[in-house]
This record gives sequence, C-alpha cells and structure tokens, in this order.
Amino acid sequence: MNRIPIAVLSLMLAFLAVPDGLAQQHGSINHHKAAEGKDPATSSYSGMEKRRVKALSGEQMADLLAGRGMGLALAAELNSYPGPSHVLELRDALGVTDEQASRTKALLDRMKAETIPLGLRIIEKETELDRLFSERKITPAHLAETTKAIAEVQGVLRAAHLRYHLEMAELLTPEQIRRYSQLRGYSGQVD
Repeated sequence: MNRIPIAVLSLMLAFLAVPDGLAQQHGSINHHKAAEGKDPATSSYSGMEKRRVKALSGEQMADLLAGRGMGLALAAELNSYPGPSHVLELRDALGVTDEQASRTKALLDRMKAETIPLGLRIIEKETELDRLFSERKITPAHLAETTKAIAEVQGVLRAAHLRYHLEMAELLTPEQIRRYSQLRGYSGQVD
C-alpha cells in the first residue's frame, strides 16, 4: 500500500486551504492587467513584495489573529455542521435558546483560545521563512524545516476549526441545523 509521508500530506492540505484567488494567481502573467491593456509581462504578484509577510495578505493575518475560520472548516460547514460564530449571528432566526446560546458562546470562546495562538504561530513561521529568503540565509534544510512546521500548524488549526463545527452540531436540533443550512444558502429556500 502506498503511503504519503505526513509532511507531504500536510503541505498538500495547506495548499488546498489557500484562498482560491491566491491559488489561481500562480502564473507569471497577470491576465487581468493584460486584459486591461497593461503590460502582459507584469506578474500577478506585483505589489505583494511590499507586504510585511510576503505569503500572507493583511486580511489573512487579521483572520489568523482573530481566530476566524478562513474557509478551513468548509468540509463541515457545507455538510450541515454549523460554525459557532455563525450560529450566534443567526441566533434569533434559528430559535436558539438561552442555554444553547450560552453553550455556543463558551464553545466560540474555547475555539478562539485555541486557534488564535495557532494563527500567531503560522504568522511567526511565515515571517521566519520570509526573513530567511530576504536575508539570503535560506538553505535546503531551513526550507524543509520551516515549511514542514508551517504545514503542521496549519493542519492543527484546520482540525481545530473542524472539531468546533462537530461540537456545535451536537448543541443544535436537527431542525435548527436544517434552518442554518437554508439561511446560509446551502440548501433550499429560506422560509
């Protein structure tokens, strides 16, 4: 049986977690600029060299530091496992009881307490990788070590977000989950 090494699997999962816009901008030509009549040789990465951490946008950094999901829990979210922050946003429409709201808030607080330090760790490791490249101190060993560390933390972060969706689903009734999916636009008409 073929086995994929954990590090390779982690890197693959990390790539899948990259927002579509970034993943689709990998080419060397910015097709939007070319289509607008601008220089077709201009990279779609133009301007990103000014970022504090080259691999992370300001929005991504803010999301990591706030413990937001960043689409990491789509496997849960899109398969009827609600997220705690969205349940609180939709509390009235879902008919969430005071007890459910209290338990959901506690769940959200625990999630943030777990995921914010992980997000900070990702930013730290991405900053380290960026520094090694910018100072021209990168080596194959540094590269392997740092990218492996980033991928591992990203995997732990994703698992955490998914786990809190699992826990959230246990606090809701089947009808509330059905309604959540409707309100979020995943299934059927909103009543």
